[in-house]
Amino acid sequence: MDTINRFSPPLGRLLLSLIFITSGINKILNFSGTAGYMESKGMPLVPLFLTAAIVLELAGGLSLLLGFKARVGALLLIVFLIPTTLIFHNFWALEGADRQMQMIHFMKNLAILGGLLVVFGLGPGPVSMDQKE
Repeated sequence: MDTINRFSPPLGRLLLSLIFITSGINKILNFSGTAGYMESKGMPLVPLFLTAAIVLELAGGLSLLLGFKARVGALLLIVFLIPTTLIFHNFWALEGADRQMQMIHFMKNLAILGGLLVVFGLGPGPVSMDQKE
């Protein structure tokens, strides 16, 4: 049981961090495409919000991955995830297959938000830069 308790939190942080780190990198590599998608959703100040999204995803994701200031990293990702979920996965405004797909993404983000709240509330756990062992 000690092995499970020791390695579950860092594995959980790794898995939570991957979606944000890869998404941040993809936004950098396809900046103009992502900006176009954001514009199609009616977002104002797209370059500012896109740059902020990249910073939040990479900083928060790396913070979780390393367990360095993990509570702050989780909070950054929570701040990013709430408006992102409401703006880009507004299933209630859609019909048919689009509604179903966006509901799945919305629920996925709620599950990720739950994991981030655990890290924010309990900290990074063992095998982290924040944990002195």
